[in-house]
Amino acid sequence: MAEQKTNAMRALEKAGIPYRPHTYEHGDGAIDGISVARKLGQDVNAVYKTLVTRGAGGGIYVFVIPVARELDLKKAARAVGEKSIQMVHVDEINKLTGYIRGGCSPVGMKKLYPTTFDSRVLELPAVMVSGGRIGTQVEVPPQELLRLVRGKTADLTTGE
Repeated sequence: MAEQKTNAMRALEKAGIPYRPHTYEHGDGAIDGISVARKLGQDVNAVYKTLVTRGAGGGIYVFVIPVARELDLKKAARAVGEKSIQMVHVDEINKLTGYIRGGCSPVGMKKLYPTTFDSRVLELPAVMVSGGRIGTQVEVPPQELLRLVRGKTADLTTGE
């Protein structure tokens, strides 16, 4: 069966960025990041989830963090110069990004929102993020991904 291209894959190809697509079975409903990492036989520290937030000033911000970690809202707000931020409601994700919950990629959104990756991404030779559809991940060199989304890095997660 031919691979079905997603907006994320098309954006990576258009930018000339190499990526490896990975697919996983999702009929069991286990689409959380840790389950996806396990299904793909990947280290949870190398699989990142994409979170969409709204700042106190109304701006939309995207944060990309390891799937096994939690976003620290105070650290995230500081990273983007906002007084505070909150997660957008799940019903808004498609309208804002063109993606659905569980298939939201930092690449190929309707708009290029300010995007910040957890700084741990710089330690990885490759990072896996959603390929833009439930059941699909893409493995990309982190520096290339950051360049494409004009992203920056910061300490974003709770703990250590």
